[in-house]
Amino acid sequence: MNEKFEIKKHIAVLSESKSGWQTELNYISWFGKEPKFDIRSWSPNHEKASKGISLSEDEVRELRIALTNIDI
Repeated sequence: MNEKFEIKKHIAVLSESKSGWQTELNYISWFGKEPKFDIRSWSPNHEKASKGISLSEDEVRELRIALTNIDI
């Protein structure tokens, strides 16, 4: 296990750049803390990560509601 993070569940790849970095949605534990839903870009093999956003279950529920209420 990586000391900084542990991906508990890979949920989805949202996009991929030409360089191979992928923006992913994962359920991840950072520094041994309670896992959260996490959106960020990862290098191949998850060796490096960009800045991202981590959301609690309550925040994900609110985001889901907000997304279903927008017209695209």
